[in-house]
Amino acid sequence: MLAYEPPDRVVFSWDISTRWQLETERENTSEVEVRFIPETPHRTRVELEHRHLDRHGPGWPDMSDGVGGEAGWPLYLTRFAALFTQGAGHPTA
Repeated sequence: MLAYEPPDRVVFSWDISTRWQLETERENTSEVEVRFIPETPHRTRVELEHRHLDRHGPGWPDMSDGVGGEAGWPLYLTRFAALFTQGAGHPTA
């Protein structure tokens, strides 16, 4: 955990290598920041930034494609949003 500032944001280290295994060298890790931005009393926008992917070295563009593709962050953000729409009686995506 690099930063924990409720209710606004959380930043953590992405310690997964381009081989999708644990990365133990800190200089070869990237960062993920998730921000929670109130838009109305009943609506919050969630922004996710995965930065410094180039620190992972050779193969980082493939990692970027993986986490940015439909089976990466977009999938998990959709699942996160579904946690809140299910309880409100709305259909899920």
